[in-house]
Amino acid sequence: MSGTRCYSRPMPALLRAARARLVVLSLGLFAAGGGPAFAKDIPADFPADAAERTFAAEVAREGGPSEASVLSTLAGAKVQQSILDAIARPAEATKPWKDYRPIFVTDKRIAGGVAFYRDNRALLERIGAEYGVPPEIIVAIIGVETGYGKITGKYRVLDALATLAFHYPPRAQFFRGELKQLFLLGDQHLAYPIDELKGSYAGAMGWGQFMPTSVAKWARDEDGDGRIDLWNSLPDITASVANYFVEHGWQKGQPVAVRAQPAQDAQPLQPKNSEPLYPLQQMEAWGYAPIERVDAQTPSTLLTLDGELGPEYWLTFKNFHVITRYNKSPMYSMAVWQLAQAVAAGAATP
Repeated sequence: MSGTRCYSRPMPALLRAARARLVVLSLGLFAAGGGPAFAKDIPADFPADAAERTFAAEVAREGGPSEASVLSTLAGAKVQQSILDAIARPAEATKPWKDYRPIFVTDKRIAGGVAFYRDNRALLERIGAEYGVPPEIIVAIIGVETGYGKITGKYRVLDALATLAFHYPPRAQFFRGELKQLFLLGDQHLAYPIDELKGSYAGAMGWGQFMPTSVAKWARDEDGDGRIDLWNSLPDITASVANYFVEHGWQKGQPVAVRAQPAQDAQPLQPKNSEPLYPLQQMEAWGYAPIERVDAQTPSTLLTLDGELGPEYWLTFKNFHVITRYNKSPMYSMAVWQLAQAVAAGAATP
């Protein structure tokens, strides 16, 4: 698969020449008075066509396809209102834990995870030993993200990222960065042409739902075929998920989360995030005793969830915080952890 085929489609000679003149003219206008403008400097309300031209210049400057090739590819991207609607109402922001958990921790998903684990036990346990990440965590991520590869996304990644990069001001800069990285990935990281990649409404790809930046930094060619395939290579898929956790600080053999039994006079705590800042013995002194034995010096924090039977109190640790690096929602991390536990228990049963 050549880089040119990946990034552009044939254009008539006259159209190519006209496009090239337009690009040169527009870049000259943007460069006047202080050098070329880059995507990170584009205001959120910048006209989309002008922003695309400036974006294309940045991609080319950073070693990606030519400006004309980037613009040609972007010309084929389709703005989709359903993408803008979806990103405005993620489940993590609109549902309490008692409603969020039943979406991801279900009998069907547990059974699917157990079957996936059993079918791929040798691979999963080899990857788990190599990276120090429990196989059930890898399985749970794939289960929560894509139903074990069954639902990897219906949108073209190009459409998703272009829509959000140029038509969603609240996070335009972030998605322009991801769109740029998509163009910069190259053949080693892209197993398929850029305009054929399918993913989520946010541009996440493959069974593990990696954004382009995550592909560039943490995806792995585990099967050794010279490219990273997050859709059809289980070695690449599982190793990439495991490596993501390792690179974000996963601690082999350390706890993730345990339920806490609050004392009647427990000190009210509302931590800002899941970063474990307090030795467990301090949490106990504040009235939150773990129901399982954990070393008293282990850094921890408190997570309170709105459960079906009332408030749930959890002591969470470094590895829980690492799961939030995959998705910042603590409910997401708890769903992954509980699904992983259920899968491990099921896979261990003959």
